[in-house]
Amino acid sequence: MEVFVYGTLTDPARVDALLDSWSFGPHARLHGLRRVEGRYPTLAPGDSVGGRILQTPEIDRLDEYEGVASGLYVRVELPGEGVSLYVGRPGRLGIVERVRWPGEGSFEERVGEYLADEVGLDRRG
Repeated sequence: MEVFVYGTLTDPARVDALLDSWSFGPHARLHGLRRVEGRYPTLAPGDSVGGRILQTPEIDRLDEYEGVASGLYVRVELPGEGVSLYVGRPGRLGIVERVRWPGEGSFEERVGEYLADEVGLDRRG
């Protein structure tokens, strides 16, 4: 599985401590999302953000690391790209900046809609 990473998981030492089987693909850039800082970084609508493509079959370990089961982050797929990414819930991450995901429905549904309509991936970074 390919995952766009933009925070702690861009550090090879951190990834190596977490995963047994992994490799980095190319540097990449998401257009239509920007990084926002809090206790942990997350993404929000707007501008662009650089990162890496992490390739691993160990998605369950990444879900655990990102706190998916506890609702800290959601894992969503970028439509048409075969790449997933983790987006944190701003209120749970200590983000002081107001972050608004447009649309209706749950947080995960609004993020997914925005990704489908507004976000593009440039694998050349």
